[in-house]
Parts: sequence; C-alpha cells; structure tokens
Amino acid sequence: MPDKNELGRRNILLRIWDKFWSPTGLFSTGFLLIAGFLGGILFWGGFHWSLEMTNTEEFCTSCHSMETNLGEYRQTVHYNNHSGVRAICSDCHVPHEWQYKMKAKIMAVKDVYHEVLGTINTTEKYENRRLEMAAAVWKKMKATDSRECRNCHAFEYMDFTIQETRAAQNHQRAVDENMTCIDCHQGIAHDLAPGYLEEYQHVVETLAQSRMPEASGRVDVASIRSYLGISAD
Repeated sequence: MPDKNELGRRNILLRIWDKFWSPTGLFSTGFLLIAGFLGGILFWGGFHWSLEMTNTEEFCTSCHSMETNLGEYRQTVHYNNHSGVRAICSDCHVPHEWQYKMKAKIMAVKDVYHEVLGTINTTEKYENRRLEMAAAVWKKMKATDSRECRNCHAFEYMDFTIQETRAAQNHQRAVDENMTCIDCHQGIAHDLAPGYLEEYQHVVETLAQSRMPEASGRVDVASIRSYLGISAD
C-alpha cells in the first residue's frame, strides 16, 4: 500500500489538475492557456508570413514610383550574372537581424506616404530627387559598414588571387584602410546622378562630424575617381 507521503503527493497533484481544468468564469484556466498558446502560434505565423511577403521583389516594385528602379536594377550584375545568384530588393535594403529589420519596415511607411503623394511619380520628379534618395541610402550603408552588402560579400571570404588585378588591389586597399563597400560601389544597382561623388563626400563628412560609433572607413573622392576611371574634369 502507498504510504501517507505518496498519498499526500497524489492528492496535491490531483488538486492542481482539478484546479487547472476548473472553470474561471466561462472557461477553465487550462483551456485559456492552451488557446492562448495556439493563438500566439497563429499570430506569429501570420506576422512572419506578412514580413516575408513584403520582402518579395513583386511587392517592392508594385508601386508605380519603383518602375524606374526596377528597370535600372535589371541591367545590373545583381539581376543577371554568370553565377546565377540573384539579389533582390530586400537583400540590399532590408537587414536580416530582427531589430534592424523591424526598424526598416517601420521606416518604409514613408515610401507608401510618398507614393500616395506622387512625390516621384514622373521621370522629371524622380530625377530631381535621385541624388537626395541615393544619399539617404548611402548614409545608412556607410553608418552600418555596408551591413546588407556583407550578407553576401565579405573580405575574409574573398580569394584575391583569382580576382581581376584591379579588383584585388582595391579590395586589399579597402581592407588595409578600413573602407566599406559603399565607398566605391555607390551605383552598383541604380544609375547615379551628376555630382554623386561630391554628395557622397558630404555624407561621409556629416557622419564623421556626428561621431557615429557605427560609421567606419573613409573616402577619398580622387581615389574613387581613379578606381572608376573618371577624369578629374
């Protein structure tokens, strides 16, 4: 026969079990906990699905204002290349890390606002604001050490011996001088506006003055002109 201590433990467990399933108002505590757990799973699944849907190329380019961006992007190596690896809009503009991703999604509301206003809904309007829009992206990328670029590209994984000579030299220089991807690759996916190098220099100087701890690297306009094969005139 079970001793008194064992019977006491069984009685405690039975009381807990009965209390767990006893109604509190309309539903039992157990029912509410299980329903809440299942509801949380459904909510999280729906929320995650919504985030992924807004990361697709179709969603990103569904606004009329993005048609210019889309056409330019389709002419670049990120769209068609020898490796068959394609980077879509979210790969470059949406961070992978949760906290930064949520900040980017919240900030993207302004794009919807400007789409409704028709801020860049014509070619003329778009070109007038091209440099301003590009500078905003450059500032973010410079401040984060080109974080989204490094989701796919990293100096430590590059084999400079199989790169073209100029690329290998400039990548080695970037490592030596603590430069970041956007210092040389401002127009990697979209056309550049006149005066973009000077504007980029202004972005770098602004970040330096603000003493942002995330900002890294430096930029020299003359060096970038040389890298891109642009004359000083």
